[in-house]
Amino acid sequence: MEKTITTSVIFNGMLLRVLKDEVVLENGVVTTREYVQHPGAVAVVPVTDDGKIILVEQYRYPIKQMLLEIPAGKFDKPGENPLECAKRELEEETGYRAQEYTYLGYIHTTPGFSNEVIHLYLARKLYKGTMDPDEDEILKVHIKDFDETVQKCINGEITDVKTIVGIMRAYFKLRGEK
Repeated sequence: MEKTITTSVIFNGMLLRVLKDEVVLENGVVTTREYVQHPGAVAVVPVTDDGKIILVEQYRYPIKQMLLEIPAGKFDKPGENPLECAKRELEEETGYRAQEYTYLGYIHTTPGFSNEVIHLYLARKLYKGTMDPDEDEILKVHIKDFDETVQKCINGEITDVKTIVGIMRAYFKLRGEK
């Protein structure tokens, strides 16, 4: 374990904070740790009754490219219920709602420099709602074959980690139900 001596805020933005801690290691060495503090998020794997998956395509500025992803979003307020956030994000980003949600666990996205946790859900028994993306989101909804999407995760065509993990967990969950 590492013991924190001091903490200072390096940056405080709209999405995240960057902190710098001075810590004492188990062996007595004093060093610094810089890390991103994130509010947490959810991601949803929406699967239609006929076995298709609903994905969103959007431009990701930090990597300067379009990505195909499962719908996702951050918590709006501290302590927000992950399931309620998942329901909101699914409808906002895809225009779909679900009658059934299954929790697929959570992931630490980049524990080497961030505390971000994403809760994953499988959404089934879908029906149309109202798409209402945030004003800074330009999304294109895709309905894809589930097995083909799994292959895209395996062969590297899909590179977003939350999407890969969410799809693979959903795949094995659904496979176990057969």
